[in-house]
Amino acid sequence: MLHGTGLYVTASAALLFLSLAGLPRLRGRSTWPAVALAAAVVLTPQLLIYQGIVWRDVLFANLCVAGFLFIAQAARDWELRRRPLALAGALVCLSLAVLARQNGVVLALAAAIALGWTARSGGWRTALSWGVGSLVAVGLLALAINQVAQPGETAAKLRPNAAALILQHYDVVGAAARDRSLRLSEIRKVDPAAATAIESRAPALYSAVRIDTLDSDPGFRRTLWHVPDAAMAAQWRQVILHDPVAYLTHRAGVFRWLLVPPKLEQCLPVQVGVVGPPAMIQDLDIQGGLEPRAKALGDYAARFYGTPVYSHAAYLLLALAVCGLLLLRRDRADWVIVALQVGAIGFVASFFLISVACDYRYLYLLDLAALTGVLYVAVDPPWRRGGRGPAASAVR
Repeated sequence: MLHGTGLYVTASAALLFLSLAGLPRLRGRSTWPAVALAAAVVLTPQLLIYQGIVWRDVLFANLCVAGFLFIAQAARDWELRRRPLALAGALVCLSLAVLARQNGVVLALAAAIALGWTARSGGWRTALSWGVGSLVAVGLLALAINQVAQPGETAAKLRPNAAALILQHYDVVGAAARDRSLRLSEIRKVDPAAATAIESRAPALYSAVRIDTLDSDPGFRRTLWHVPDAAMAAQWRQVILHDPVAYLTHRAGVFRWLLVPPKLEQCLPVQVGVVGPPAMIQDLDIQGGLEPRAKALGDYAARFYGTPVYSHAAYLLLALAVCGLLLLRRDRADWVIVALQVGAIGFVASFFLISVACDYRYLYLLDLAALTGVLYVAVDPPWRRGGRGPAASAVR
């Protein structure tokens, strides 16, 4: 019987593959090229390997794709009013997605717009009701699930605002490294020694590749975390408002490494085997390390490094191409797939402000959304004669 990690990975992958398997039903037909393309897509590291990695980014992407395909099914049957189950599925998927990644709210917004657009035939009030209502429903369900899932107690040393502080640390240090003349006046008001230490050490310890380098010097790490939270937040705001060039230069460098990394190997393009802190692996009573099968998977993924298969920029262009093709036909379901592509691109854009590392997995949703869009187009190409609207099921 599956349990623990095995059950999690199986359920997550099943959600994606069952959702993709429903693409022909959306169009009422399929094509042989779509079958061949589906086989090729399954052989990409994004599906063959990533679906077996325990990363929340993979689950998040799967939930988003499933949520939008549920909405596409509801849009297809909108006039028939066979939509409650599909919309319920979308609600659950998108609520869980928002909990998995907070900036996933961009996808919830895109889904709400798609729903409102689908309902526009009933007038603008109906469209607005569906759009706003769905967004509120996702928010309320996410809050309810989060409340239930909260642990009864947390360690006293854990700071509830740690994520925000980490981003502020990175931005302040990054701006100081980019502009040597920058003075941390807000921090200096409460801790002059800390301000001087950050200004002097920032150029040596900062990296646009990932934030981890700030932890390489234990003394510097302690300095950052000992600065009062209010002072660090005030310094972060001052950097953004009064030295925007240094801030934006830092942010652009970090985003460049995320979207088009100069050296992909530094950005954790794949994870195979069982890796983690030795104490945690021992506590979980699992076998760590890299078995021959895992090494073979890693070698397989490495063959695609440097190719469009491992390029977020390529998937961005692919997503834009999907949008362009579907706008030729503009069926109800087409608009939902377009919303998925636009939502994924918006999700990518949000990392310009919040990225702290170049790990490939952060933008995995973009790859998966683009591949989903390409498969949807291949199932029933918009340029086919008689391709407008669902048709009788056939493989041609």
